[in-house]
Amino acid sequence: MTMPEQFALDRRLHAFRPDLADSNLRGRVEAGRFTEGKPMRVALPVIDLRGEPRPDSGPQTQLLLGDEVRVFEEADGWCWVQAARDGYVGYVSDFSLEQLRGKSTHVVCVPRTFLYPGPDLRFPHSQALSLGSCIAVTGEAETRGTRYLILESGEAVIARHVQPIGEFADDYVAVAETLLYTPYLWGGTSSFGIDCSGLVQLSMLMTGKNVLRDTDMQAATIGAIVELDANYGNLRRGDLVFWKGHVAIMADERTLIHANGHTMSTTFEPLRDAIERIAYLYDHPTVVRRP
Repeated sequence: MTMPEQFALDRRLHAFRPDLADSNLRGRVEAGRFTEGKPMRVALPVIDLRGEPRPDSGPQTQLLLGDEVRVFEEADGWCWVQAARDGYVGYVSDFSLEQLRGKSTHVVCVPRTFLYPGPDLRFPHSQALSLGSCIAVTGEAETRGTRYLILESGEAVIARHVQPIGEFADDYVAVAETLLYTPYLWGGTSSFGIDCSGLVQLSMLMTGKNVLRDTDMQAATIGAIVELDANYGNLRRGDLVFWKGHVAIMADERTLIHANGHTMSTTFEPLRDAIERIAYLYDHPTVVRRP
């Protein structure tokens, strides 16, 4: 992924502070000490990545089970990390991470699924996982005709709810449509709660496209700019319509799907209605990009 010049030393994507910095930034930034960081992975279903090491610091984004990170510092119950998948930098609770032992083998490919303490859906589930969560499978079992995959922990997941890492969906818009009615959550990246750019990122991830996290990053890096006609008549399914601070996915030539604070959910909306409604506060679309 080519990084545009405006993000060359963006603190969201580069780990540096006056006292400590990523060793990859040596010679580009000044810091008291440089470190390569320690590889770890997310051990909980969904965790908040915060801008400051405080519980009242709002989430900048979220990480999912199995996401890998580099840990630059551990102090006072917090880890300063950079996510391997999209490069986002921030702070997570130290109890939310675990040592990196081997690689994940499968990814959740449905909006939500459950982990059970064994291969039986009648057992009380132990965790709920979001689309995009990664797990390591060590075996399989069948109970009453239902096939399960067994994890390192001994827990079980419905086999048809996951797919091997490296297999991808064909249409990212179709993935986004499975998240219809997901509650809107600022900074959210999961099927339990998601924001506009999180919907784009997670949906594209499931088709093998690893894109940056925030709206301004996506508006600068995804696909090619579409030169619009006066009536927005040349848009098609999959195009991304950007406003300042918002992004929506075209589901067809006249309808978009987006996670939005107006309905506080992921919904379909006619493009023209969205343009008129959003213009009241945030003006008209700034750019359209075609992945």
